Amino acid sequence: MSEDNNRFESVYSSKVRAGKRRTYFFDVKQTKGGDYYLTLTESTRKFNEDGYERHKIFLYKEDFNRFQNSLNDAINHVKTDLMPDFEYDLYEKRQAEWEAQQKAEAAAAEANPNAESSTEATPETSTEAAAESTSADPEIEEDISW
Repeated sequence: MSEDNNRFESVYSSKVRAGKRRTYFFDVKQTKGGDYYLTLTESTRKFNEDGYERHKIFLYKEDFNRFQNSLNDAINHVKTDLMPDFEYDLYEKRQAEWEAQQKAEAAAAEANPNAESSTEATPETSTEAAAESTSADPEIEEDISW
């Protein structure tokens, strides 16, 4: 592989699934000069079309501290001043449940490849039940649920 192609490869990558349609990618990349920078990518599945829409932010080392401080300040303001009673861990719990369900279904399908697909609750039905137990706005809930 050429040196020019290496410059665009990630030396570290992390992804965050955020609902049915959104995924965030955090990629550390290296410049030709041996420096590092971060790309933040939001990838959103299009509604009525195949494919994804992507938005990218490039974050350079000289901005890391200010960016991190401002992001933390904004998040803390929402959590403590604007919505202190909201259960922010709810989405982490839902994601863990969904991942466990997906793993169990994959294991079951592997163990019995001739069986019909499972009729267990889908992430959407689990989300609907959880949404009924919270006071979240239904339009927002639909966008950020699994």
